[in-house]
Amino acid sequence: MRELCRRQFARGLRLAAGLLAAALLLAQASPASAYVAFVSNEKGNTVSVIDTDTWTVTKTIKVGQRPRGIAFTRDGKFVMVAVGDDDTIQVIDAKKMEVVDTLPSGPDPELFAQDAAGKTLYVANENDNTVTVLDLEKRVRIGDVQVGVEPEGMMLSPDGKILICTSETTNMAHFIDTATRKIVANVLVDARPRYAEFKTDGSELWVSAEIGGTVSIIDPAKREVTGKIKFAVPGLRSEAIQPVGISLTKDGKTGFVALGPANRVAVVDGATHEVKKYLLVGQRVWHMEFTPDEKYLLVTNGVSNDVSVIDVAAQKVIKTIQVGELPWGITIAQP
Repeated sequence: MRELCRRQFARGLRLAAGLLAAALLLAQASPASAYVAFVSNEKGNTVSVIDTDTWTVTKTIKVGQRPRGIAFTRDGKFVMVAVGDDDTIQVIDAKKMEVVDTLPSGPDPELFAQDAAGKTLYVANENDNTVTVLDLEKRVRIGDVQVGVEPEGMMLSPDGKILICTSETTNMAHFIDTATRKIVANVLVDARPRYAEFKTDGSELWVSAEIGGTVSIIDPAKREVTGKIKFAVPGLRSEAIQPVGISLTKDGKTGFVALGPANRVAVVDGATHEVKKYLLVGQRVWHMEFTPDEKYLLVTNGVSNDVSVIDVAAQKVIKTIQVGELPWGITIAQP
């Protein structure tokens, strides 16, 4: 009897070990996390919702006229989208998948940035050369900052003390003190700056210049350009290479730059600023966003009306997802 019990106990241990191994294997084979992406379709006046488990569009949300800048609120409950021709920021309930509110802005809002606490929103209004400051809790406008002509790119420094606004026609990156809401420096960059991105440690600011065809590397402490990234794609004219969106990995080792009508995303060494390779994506690549685990980078392609999925580690495109008409911006959060 004692021997029988020992054998049964041993079989139980083997069964438990087998079940544990199977569970671990299943966990490894399944996606690490389920993320949801929201894509603003500038001409379609919609927002496409993408399930990153299946890489399919699960919902199309009707919004206002000409949606562009888009981002989750810090608590992940809502998605804000700038509807430029309606002169407002619409708020989408991330669970209900419908517009539930609007926030005030100036004329033709394009891109915006929010503070780490999710209490303050800064909106670039292209048509009146101002940055509007909103109180997100009270949902009211609390101030304006006059900037250069056609403001667009918006980015807060990692410590939240400096707001960057790029002005397309003035060709400058404006440094705005968030405490005083005053411009404390203006840095001249190449023609038509569209986007700005800080390294996570705050050591560098990258600013794309669409017509200039470059990305300026700015020292945020000295507030001066210390270098420029230039691009050359074999077989393409230089004027077809128009940098817009920028995404930097959290460790600062790799940068991805969307090159507009060049239909490529450049992979850049974050330390040397050397272009390592070009990834062929859809037509007129615009903006992009990492999944929170940085396994994938999703990029919007305006003319081909799709989103390309880049495997970050492998540095290759693995999937194309059809969305709405003229996809522009993208934001991703956990469901």
